[in-house]
Amino acid sequence: MLSVLNTPFWGIFLTIIVYWIGQQLFKKYPIFIFQPLFIGMVLGILILIGLSSLLKEPTTVLYQQYKVGGDFIFWFLSPATMAFAVPLYKRRDLVKRYWLRIFTSLFVGLTIALFLILIISRLFGLSKIATIAMLPQAATTAIALPISSVIAGGGQVGAMAASITAMAVIVNAVVIYALGDQLIKWFKLDKDPIGLGLSFGTAGHTIGSAKAIEVGEVEGAMASISMVVIGLIVDLIVPTFAKLMGLM
Repeated sequence: MLSVLNTPFWGIFLTIIVYWIGQQLFKKYPIFIFQPLFIGMVLGILILIGLSSLLKEPTTVLYQQYKVGGDFIFWFLSPATMAFAVPLYKRRDLVKRYWLRIFTSLFVGLTIALFLILIISRLFGLSKIATIAMLPQAATTAIALPISSVIAGGGQVGAMAASITAMAVIVNAVVIYALGDQLIKWFKLDKDPIGLGLSFGTAGHTIGSAKAIEVGEVEGAMASISMVVIGLIVDLIVPTFAKLMGLM
């Protein structure tokens, strides 16, 4: 069995099977706790912990063995993220018309979020690595993980920060999907399709964009646009912010 765990097929198989289980559960019980990404993450962790106890191997060792195959699937995140440029191109008329509003709102929103993350992290006594890991969570996974890894200094520490970032991004998306309809009512977002799309795309990433598409075409287009734009803004702003705050 140990020989199987040392091959890329193990990581690929585990990733696919836990996500498939999440999909089946979500189809049968369409509630937020059965969202496939969330279920996949939880099941994957539980399986690694279970194997660790069974094989008397450290969980970190089993995770590294899983990661060999998991990284194959992770590679597809980059082209999948770039694919969001397609709806952006199709609705470039919205970008031309509202470009100042889009960039200003996302820039201001990200800046406020970064300061809030820093303040809350210090209030709760979070470590430097945990604080760094939270900073790029406004971007989608393919962009956020490399940024947190670089800011943390790379190596094992960078990998640890990236893992925390991945969890934060996924939890964000699940919460936004779960509370999407309620958030629209609370903040009266239905009166502003542009604001709704930007907020769902930024906070919920791919899943938030899917929720925005359910609401309307303009909302879905703006969510896709925000995912691309906020990725660029995070890439430019977060490393600078971390350096100014003494986190690098």
